[in-house]
Amino acid sequence: MLTIPTTAHAASIACGGGTSTGRIAVNGCISAQKEWVERVPFREVTSYVKLRNTGTRALNVSYEAYARFAGGDWKKMGNSRTTVGAGQTVGPVEVGAITYYCDSSKVEIRVRAQANGSAWSSWSPASTKQCQT
Repeated sequence: MLTIPTTAHAASIACGGGTSTGRIAVNGCISAQKEWVERVPFREVTSYVKLRNTGTRALNVSYEAYARFAGGDWKKMGNSRTTVGAGQTVGPVEVGAITYYCDSSKVEIRVRAQANGSAWSSWSPASTKQCQT
């Protein structure tokens, strides 16, 4: 596995379309930051989740993110859980990161969430072709 050095500047975060599960609105978000290993450019792609509770009580929310490169297979980037208070928005919270070559191919992420053991939401996607967002 390659270790990619970090730089002092951070990439911006772009959020895709939303979905929901019960009273939790879910947005998948993505950032891509260009890094160099010797003379080869790579992009560190990070997935995030943004959760908004439209209800009147706090909810425990589980979430997970997957990524794919150039239309390949989906690979799990990470998962976690958090509590979202009544009427609150949490995030964007980092779910996971993955490194790909820096070229013009599209990198896609998808995120979903589940509140208090209810059904999983649909997927909220985001994507980038850039090496720096």
